[in-house]
Amino acid sequence: MRFSFFICTFNLVILGICGGISAFSGFDLLSFLLLGNGVAIRSFLGICLVSSLFVVYYLAVFALRRR
Repeated sequence: MRFSFFICTFNLVILGICGGISAFSGFDLLSFLLLGNGVAIRSFLGICLVSSLFVVYYLAVFALRRR
């Protein structure tokens, strides 16, 4: 479970880096890395959605339970 948390967090960090580069420079890094494939971009964004929900679940259930 902890390994899944780290993978999901890493996934969100990658999305944040791509979004930050896109916001500050105008260069769409995510589209560049995925070769402009719309299906791959939407799939990656869907995986990021599930990752963010899992991270919130993990923090709510396991991190708050230890207190």
